Amino acid sequence: MTHALVIGAGPAGLMAASELARAGLSVTIAEAKPSPARKFLMAGKSGLNLTKSEPLDTFLSQIEGPASLCDIVADFGPEAVQAWANGLEQAVFTGSSGRVFPKSMKASPLLRAMLAELDALGVVLKRGWYWTGVSGKDMMFRTPEGMQSLTPNVTVLALGGASWARLGSDGKWVSILAENGVSCAPFQPSNMGFVVNWSNHMARHFGAPVKTVRLRAGKASVLGEFVISSQGVEGSAIYAISRELREGATLLVDLCPDRSEGDVAERLSRGRGKSSLTNYLRKALKLDAAKTALLQEFARPLPSDPAALAKIIKAVPLRHAGPRPMDQAISTAGGVPFDVLDDGLMIKNLPGLFACGEMLDWEAPTGGYLLTTCFATGRHAGRAAAKWALAQPSAARA
Repeated sequence: MTHALVIGAGPAGLMAASELARAGLSVTIAEAKPSPARKFLMAGKSGLNLTKSEPLDTFLSQIEGPASLCDIVADFGPEAVQAWANGLEQAVFTGSSGRVFPKSMKASPLLRAMLAELDALGVVLKRGWYWTGVSGKDMMFRTPEGMQSLTPNVTVLALGGASWARLGSDGKWVSILAENGVSCAPFQPSNMGFVVNWSNHMARHFGAPVKTVRLRAGKASVLGEFVISSQGVEGSAIYAISRELREGATLLVDLCPDRSEGDVAERLSRGRGKSSLTNYLRKALKLDAAKTALLQEFARPLPSDPAALAKIIKAVPLRHAGPRPMDQAISTAGGVPFDVLDDGLMIKNLPGLFACGEMLDWEAPTGGYLLTTCFATGRHAGRAAAKWALAQPSAARA
């Protein structure tokens, strides 16, 4: 049988392996870690957000990448991901925000179902096999039994990005591709928190959520929430505009997104009386302690004029000291550029070598966009790799 190799057992790699096996190829997965999909399991620790139920055009607008990538995701979008999970007997539900989760809320049951399906298809999973390079037609690995090599007819790379190295995504594969004539875009953190050098007064608010605010950075605007941590700010709303912040846009926080600036000014003009500032803002605008602390941290001295204070409350400048370290980011931008790939995600100057998942140069916010795109590119690369391998003269002779 035609032998297919998948390097990397994350969501994209497992999806590619499934497509290759269904096409009739003999499939081996080489995974560097002792167990597969470690980052996937970590992502699902607090609830596995598989995708988001929303119009396809809206969904695709959140993915930063070429039109060809959007076409790939459109072919396996939110509805298809839900149908696929249900087909593995992993029922899903849609939350109030449109986010889709397995009913179990965990990643482990879905992963077990994926691995069971691959096992039934005859896929072999080699654990602890770390890819070290290419030697002619051989793929070289450092394994628990020493150096080993495999000579597949076709290979799909699903090696992840460059964050959470301890879970398997160390980005060191870039040097292997460089040795074989493929230059990658530099990695950058994505979906990450930002460092803030807080004053001592903020310590009491570490861990506090800042709920229902509007964040603006450049042309980006998002309604959501984030968390004040000892190291800075993090959370879904921060992640959603992390690319703009990484590129230098100023972060502005609207503490009263459901009120106009005029309404805020009118409420503040009713008089403070003998109330403390905290009580005054709480009674007039329902600002909680965390929001008031942010206002004090970044906008002191506060003006006494209601109109001027309203203007600041609607656009607090949250100053930060840049992104958290890349290894702490949820995902990364950078990697294999799409201009070195053909429509099937095969590397043009390395025939028979395909790439998929986070190792490609794209980015998207959390909220189901990341996982859906990984699944979609893995499926696409697996199908294209199978088609390519079966069209080769060696396959006809096999």
